Amino acid sequence: MRVGAFLLSAQFPGQGHGEALERTLSAATAAERAGLDAVWLAEHHFVPYGVCPDAATLAAMLLGRTRRIGVGTAVSVLSTRHPVALGEQAALLHLTSGGRFTLGVGRGGPWIDLAVFGSGLEAYEQGFPERLDLLLRWLRGARVGAAGPQFAFPEVAVVPRAAEPGRRADLAGWLGLEGAVIPRQRQDEAAPARSGPPVVVACTSPGGVRTAAERGLPMLLGMHSGDEDKREMLAAYRAAWRAAGRGEEQLARVEREHVAAGVAQVDDRAGAARASLLRAMPDFFAHGLGAHRTVDGRERSMRDPRAYTELLCDLHAVGTPRQCADRLLATAERTGIRRFALLAEGSGDTAATLHNLDRLGAEVLPQLS
Repeated sequence: MRVGAFLLSAQFPGQGHGEALERTLSAATAAERAGLDAVWLAEHHFVPYGVCPDAATLAAMLLGRTRRIGVGTAVSVLSTRHPVALGEQAALLHLTSGGRFTLGVGRGGPWIDLAVFGSGLEAYEQGFPERLDLLLRWLRGARVGAAGPQFAFPEVAVVPRAAEPGRRADLAGWLGLEGAVIPRQRQDEAAPARSGPPVVVACTSPGGVRTAAERGLPMLLGMHSGDEDKREMLAAYRAAWRAAGRGEEQLARVEREHVAAGVAQVDDRAGAARASLLRAMPDFFAHGLGAHRTVDGRERSMRDPRAYTELLCDLHAVGTPRQCADRLLATAERTGIRRFALLAEGSGDTAATLHNLDRLGAEVLPQLS
């Protein structure tokens, strides 16, 4: 099992933007010290729910500050980004980090962001598949052009190229014999091809599940989903995968890469862990999610903040170290998912977040092997 931290860069009531971002930076380095597999960075605009507007930019900083841990976006919103620009960023991070970067993408919501950045409501409602396909072609190809309704441009070279063919070692140069005639190396002595960054797709609807499956990409499932919801989405994914004519061996490989978002709060007593979240998260949800504005003035419903916090406590790893481990193991057994991104900053306090990550690494992870 691979357990990572999901970092919202959440601005809790009474906190400043800098404080929220500093907590994210501290939490990422703490997650590496704790032995977690990855940190996953959220991206939002114009709302205190998350004050990081560009997850890939923040990922670059964290990749520079860490040495081992993976860093992923959860997610970079394709509805407001040019796929080529995001592809260039992803390739740069992939090549300069030694392959530690994962690009998570999603279509976002019908928010005012679509008007501010000029992509419009259609980019959200209809445009995600075209945007995703252009991004994937950029990450996997050497030259890319476009002739779609959203993007049309002549073919250009992909630089830097995330997925490069293997390059034979220059034997003469390696031996210090520049200019010498060296017999041509056999093809099987070439270096293996370098693949591009892994890509995962946030899936919250049947259409999103189908889009991911048809392209052979793993899913990122939201923290509102219980185990039964996850099982239904996995079943829909397999059905769409097979309908697209994809093979079973590849399906087994890709299913190992699905990621489930959740919450983790570790304490000596289950009631204390739950109380930590119930003190902070309802006000945070009301403060953060309540700030969203739709692009077209449509009505939107919002979960009751306290009831939603209670639900998250019921669904996820909230309690003693043993209870947290049992919760993760139960989800893995029921769904087959072995990869988690757990929100660890639910207390809203930096010191408590770092302590929570330390306990997650020291007391929960050893029980998952």
